[in-house]
Amino acid sequence: MVEFRTDTAHQLIGKELYVSDWLTIDQKMVTSFATTTLDPDWMHVDVARSRESSPYGGTIVQGFLMLSLVIYFGHMGGTQPKDTAYALNYGLDRVRFLAPVRTGSRVRNHVVLTDFRERAPDRYLQKTTNTLEVEGLDKPGMVADWLVLWFRELTS
Repeated sequence: MVEFRTDTAHQLIGKELYVSDWLTIDQKMVTSFATTTLDPDWMHVDVARSRESSPYGGTIVQGFLMLSLVIYFGHMGGTQPKDTAYALNYGLDRVRFLAPVRTGSRVRNHVVLTDFRERAPDRYLQKTTNTLEVEGLDKPGMVADWLVLWFRELTS
């Protein structure tokens, strides 16, 4: 495979850049996220009630927690052009939560480069499609198109 650099990125559009390791999303992570985001929905944090009353047989992972993991998986490797110094989160084009994900599930991210273009000298806008695979499910838990602005050099 071609080394991922700003001058070779066009050759990688449509190709998978990276598949992450598996990550288990446990109840501690789900509860901490609920606390941090001020979202104490019982389907995420009340284990006993969720076992009894939820259609999923237990607590489920917040969609926004799954979305926030895109940055974690991005830091694991494979998504930064080798000749860039740093990046800024530029936003999202499209996000879909396709299946409820039970707490305790293992997930991993498949990253496909979908666009890469120069925005200004030494500034590159990258778009990746991030598909959060859930172990044991036929469809992904989430698909998100993420935009990152890469800088080839540090600015003063």
